[in-house]
Amino acid sequence: MEQGVVAEISEATLWRWLSQDALRPWRHRSWIFPRDPAFADKAGRILDLYAGHWDGVTLGPREYVLSADEKTSIQARLRIHPSLPPAAGRPRYVEHEYARGGAWAYLAAWDVHRAHVFGRCESTTGIAPFDRLVAQVMTQEPYRSARRVFWIVDNGSSHRGERARQRLRAAWPRLVLVHTPVHASWLNQIEIYFSIVQRKVLTPNDFASLAEVEDRLLRFQEHYQQAARPFRWTFTRQDLAALLTKLAAEHRLAAAA
Repeated sequence: MEQGVVAEISEATLWRWLSQDALRPWRHRSWIFPRDPAFADKAGRILDLYAGHWDGVTLGPREYVLSADEKTSIQARLRIHPSLPPAAGRPRYVEHEYARGGAWAYLAAWDVHRAHVFGRCESTTGIAPFDRLVAQVMTQEPYRSARRVFWIVDNGSSHRGERARQRLRAAWPRLVLVHTPVHASWLNQIEIYFSIVQRKVLTPNDFASLAEVEDRLLRFQEHYQQAARPFRWTFTRQDLAALLTKLAAEHRLAAAA
């Protein structure tokens, strides 16, 4: 109006024009390009394991694939005023104010092909808590007498690098530690289970105590196990190659801009 483009215009009309326009500069997405020079090889090994292969050979009946990680800082939010249950035409009301009642780290492992989940709550993350999760799984059948048990993990400090591989292999000779590339947690199937836990167990975060958080997590884990099925993983090595080719082209364009 100041520039004389229009004599008069309402806010609603302006908003509609902006919403319909191809350029929306207020919108954004976070992004990161793969920086690991061995990204394709590391990611490809994990995709092979999901497809039931290792080094070009089909996994045998006594070989298992586990996906593991930690879901950190799960708080117990003690609401200042009681929550109100849902009613006809009204959702559940959860009080905004809360007191902090402590936090758990939830460590879990998911058997990719057998659809079994194992988990535990720890007061903190670290080598000792992660090793307790490994022991929890590896002392049970069929893993205790397996030929090989592949553990897919990210690069967290409790299971990072060659030292972690040697430490776990010394304790469990049949264990093969497989790391995702850096910034590639989306390749780790346990993250799918964690997303289910976040939606079904932890949202809204309304607990009376830290013990109640642990009880709900472990009871849901047991409940989920009753009907669990392997996740339908469809991303293949071919999809990975196409994605990396596309990203390389976008990276060249970004560098040239």
